[in-house]
Amino acid sequence: MHMLPRPSQAPIVTAGRPAGELAAALWQRLLAQPWPLPPEALPAPAALVGGAVRDALLGCLEPQPDLDFVVDGDAIALTRQLARDHGGTVVILDSDHNIARLVLGGWNLDLARQDGPNLEADLRRRDYSINAIALPLPAAGGPPPALLDPTGGLGDLQRRQLVAVSEANLLADPLRLLRGIRLASSLDFGLEPRSQAWIQRHGARLTTVAGERVLAELEKLAAAPQGERGLEQALAWTLLQGWGADASAPIASLSLGRAHQRGLRASEMAWALPLARLSALLPPQALAGLRSSNRLQQRCRALRHWQQQVGQAGGWANLPETSCLALQRQLEADFPALVLLLDQPDPRLLERWRNPADPLFHPRFPLDGRTLQQQLAIPAGPELGQLLEHLSLERSFGRLAAGPEGERAALAAAARWWAERQGRWHD
Repeated sequence: MHMLPRPSQAPIVTAGRPAGELAAALWQRLLAQPWPLPPEALPAPAALVGGAVRDALLGCLEPQPDLDFVVDGDAIALTRQLARDHGGTVVILDSDHNIARLVLGGWNLDLARQDGPNLEADLRRRDYSINAIALPLPAAGGPPPALLDPTGGLGDLQRRQLVAVSEANLLADPLRLLRGIRLASSLDFGLEPRSQAWIQRHGARLTTVAGERVLAELEKLAAAPQGERGLEQALAWTLLQGWGADASAPIASLSLGRAHQRGLRASEMAWALPLARLSALLPPQALAGLRSSNRLQQRCRALRHWQQQVGQAGGWANLPETSCLALQRQLEADFPALVLLLDQPDPRLLERWRNPADPLFHPRFPLDGRTLQQQLAIPAGPELGQLLEHLSLERSFGRLAAGPEGERAALAAAARWWAERQGRWHD
């Protein structure tokens, strides 16, 4: 889940461009980086559809885009045959609808059996017109066939407008309701009024979709540069409340502007901003219902907990030392996301986090338990754990130096602590 800048090229789709010229320019862009297998490896009739066609026309094609093909026949059997001929790994995506993926050379090639009697019928069953444009693969040595656009997607691309093919198509897979918000947000398109009305009317149906699929769409939306707008829209149109999303979450504030204002670097924004958005939007129980990984639940739970604790304390500087240390242990890898969530964080905190030698922001035990047992004859047990915590706190707040000298000082401090503890026990 990383926010990546969309490539910027001149759009191919322009008003009045001849169909043959448009298809030739599209092929030139699509094949600028050679595919892991030649187009003629797919038997005719086959067509490239979906996001690669859309993004190439718009001028925002990724260097290795996912390639979606429609084939006439058994797509799963064909994918297996391609793997035997060209290598790669086959993943069955949907056996009921005959969809498989070939993972080859870092590329994902998805093959789906044509839905309907012909390619046009297949396209008319898709979600949005800009995703219902097909580029039939040329015969070996032949000229590129013209684009097939039965729902007016080319015009909608020119107008930068997202238009649903039909209300029934959205309801055939209610995830398409959320996908519409995500596409409009990530492409910076307007939603056509009737399509927007359908999304608002049927938003509650998103609860009928498998949680994993909903979460995957939310992660893509959270990673969009203007993703906070789409997430706020999804909340306002009540698509997410059925999944336990926090309707009061201050999503609108988690923008690129705030990330720049808080001093995050581009590499930090790429992961911290999507993570902050998800943690603000989805409480732990919502993430569990969406079947997220345990790791994502832990990260978001820690962010929400420490956002609350820092707020209640009136700022990071007012936390007790033990709380500061616990915070840094839990959020050592994710601290920039917390900086985005806090009201007015001290800008120096991020600079300290960037210093790998900072003893508080990257806490370490100055000595390990085995050394303490060997040098001081301290038995294993709760007191050894308490001593390790004491030494870690002393090092984190600069009362013990790092390096060999620090190890000697830590051992001396441990001896004093242990002697005092033993003295209290004997008294």
